[in-house]
Amino acid sequence: MCGIAGRILSTPGAVGADLVALMDAQVHRGADSTGFALYGAPLETGFVVRAMASDRAKLSADLDEFHAILKAHGSDFLAEPTWDDADSAHVSTRMVIAEPNSMAAWVRDADTMADRLEIQSVGRSLEIIKDLGGAAAVADKHGVRDFHGSHGLGHARLATESSVSPTASHPFWARPFADVAIVHNGQITNYFTWRERLERAGYRFMTENDSELIAVWISDRMSRGMNQAQALRQSIDEIDGVFTFLIADRESIGFAKDRWAIKPLVSVELDGELAAATEEQAVRTVYRDEVDVINYDGPGMTMTWPTGVDRAAA
Repeated sequence: MCGIAGRILSTPGAVGADLVALMDAQVHRGADSTGFALYGAPLETGFVVRAMASDRAKLSADLDEFHAILKAHGSDFLAEPTWDDADSAHVSTRMVIAEPNSMAAWVRDADTMADRLEIQSVGRSLEIIKDLGGAAAVADKHGVRDFHGSHGLGHARLATESSVSPTASHPFWARPFADVAIVHNGQITNYFTWRERLERAGYRFMTENDSELIAVWISDRMSRGMNQAQALRQSIDEIDGVFTFLIADRESIGFAKDRWAIKPLVSVELDGELAAATEEQAVRTVYRDEVDVINYDGPGMTMTWPTGVDRAAA
């Protein structure tokens, strides 16, 4: 089931509120959890880290341990960490850190405490916010509507195979590539084959959710010299299953649809902006006047939308 959405603004604005509207309109597609990948003004130095702690009562001790790992990798907090004030046992935390000596090495060591404090995203611009419940509940808890930025992704999840938990929710960060996130509707049938290959190459996965693999798979291809459009096209041939996914970085949002073309995606592109979603009625919550809707209903389709005014078809 699941519902996905993407939004690009021509100038920075209330992208959080728009994504909440897009996902609230699709809450019937899955209210197990909802998540947002939000891109704000990029930091000139350092990274924003979003993490999920499993035990609110032990948060202070866990942050102290996380801080020690940061310092061992030549980094430090650039501001005091903040966190939500809800009454749930799990707690969403936000940190701004100095650049580690090696992103991959730091993430590898930080992941040793993932059972207590799991990194959800790292980026100069990206912040992933996700939690249990529907779009309105997650937005209210984490102030998503107040987020000011240029673009982002949203996801409403109906869990079918992996567990229902804040950390198993979408979007997924392309660990350890900064500023890359993905949302996915569908199922990857050669997931375990590709996961084993990527793990042998040194990548780490934090969940059993097949969607997490796509983010790393695309980023790995791009690290080997492909651009996003090329990696998306190759994914159609090498990733098996029934899927439509959106992947974002600081410069673009891209999508790919498998050769069976079962999972829908529609978009409105107007005046240098984009709203894309699983359902047409969702994009019309952002564009209430009469507008032309593009229905990507063909097999093996891909597209890259730059976060500027130009659009590049693939």
